[in-house]
Amino acid sequence: MSQHHELNADTVHKTWDNSIQPRLTIDAGDTVTFDTRDAADLYYSPDSRSEDIEKRGPFVGHPLTGPVYIRDAVPDDVLAIEVMAMEFASPFGWTAVRKGRGLLPEADVTGPYLQIWDITDGTHARMRQRKDIAVPVDPFAGIMGNALALEGAHSTMPPRVTGGNMDNKHLTAGATLFLPVQVPGALFSTGDAHAAQGDGECCVTAVETCSRITLKFDLLHQKNFAEPQLRTHGPLCTSTNAGSYYATTAQGPDLFANSQQAIRYMIEHLMAERGLSWEESYVLCSVAVDLKISEVVDAPNWLVSAFLPECVFV
Repeated sequence: MSQHHELNADTVHKTWDNSIQPRLTIDAGDTVTFDTRDAADLYYSPDSRSEDIEKRGPFVGHPLTGPVYIRDAVPDDVLAIEVMAMEFASPFGWTAVRKGRGLLPEADVTGPYLQIWDITDGTHARMRQRKDIAVPVDPFAGIMGNALALEGAHSTMPPRVTGGNMDNKHLTAGATLFLPVQVPGALFSTGDAHAAQGDGECCVTAVETCSRITLKFDLLHQKNFAEPQLRTHGPLCTSTNAGSYYATTAQGPDLFANSQQAIRYMIEHLMAERGLSWEESYVLCSVAVDLKISEVVDAPNWLVSAFLPECVFV
């Protein structure tokens, strides 16, 4: 008979390391509710300001809740994780811009910038300093992952073949994530909750917050996926796909450079047409604008589009 478990965030780890002892052992079919800390490990408050960013110091890793050992999970299996529910464990979220981080290069960024969002109503993230922007929330865990077979400690920053910092905004309640198992027990961990995010997360942070997330675990034996796969619970982006979009495009032979240019054009649009500052525009792009590869077959140039759901404007 399946059981339900609770795992608090009193103890966290900040690297992927298969030598970390599991905090919980479960069976396939069980559910677990995880308390998670935000990506800055509770550093920011609703009263934080941009100058607090530099005082925080260098990033040392996302605080992750886990690991969880799943009995009978062995390498070449796949761990199926169904997102049952997710709720906020904080009344606010934050988005930070730092030089040298994110999609746009240092030359584009004048300095650190912190955006605090009010998420108390559970439906929208509202800019602290503006009354005309409310981004519909659709929470998900930015990080869900299994331990790597590779020995030693490994950064939580990049996504991995076993999951990790995927920042896939479609892993909301009802979705199922399929993760390759590389070590006995899988050693699953999660964290880095986001209230809202655009596909691309271009300034390197979304609406970051703390959460309680309930997951159900099952095993697919000898499925042997090379990398993660997922199934959504229905149509994509139902929270923001509620009206018109404005899109900017950029073409060229480099998809990364095209993504940068499409976001620059969107920032210019937001400043000229909506009266946002450069920093507010970049932050809004990160939490609401979806980068899409519109075509990649007409050499020598590919096309990237940046889509802004205009429902975010009140």
